[in-house]
Amino acid sequence: MSHKTLLMKILVNGEEKEAPVGVSVSEYVKALGFDPETVVVELDGQILTRADYPSKQLTEGCELELIRFIGGG
Repeated sequence: MSHKTLLMKILVNGEEKEAPVGVSVSEYVKALGFDPETVVVELDGQILTRADYPSKQLTEGCELELIRFIGGG
């Protein structure tokens, strides 16, 4: 018996994307290949604290803005 992951549509930085149902902000950011410690997340117009990332779940149609900080000199 195969297990199929249910997907939902969300907006990420203005682009429609798919995400597994029930995924947390932290899991989704990691799945995109980003370190949650270097990303600022705005979910449906509200800026989240990093402490919120593991407990905040994405929902169908939510709008996510990801802002990455890149060091350098």
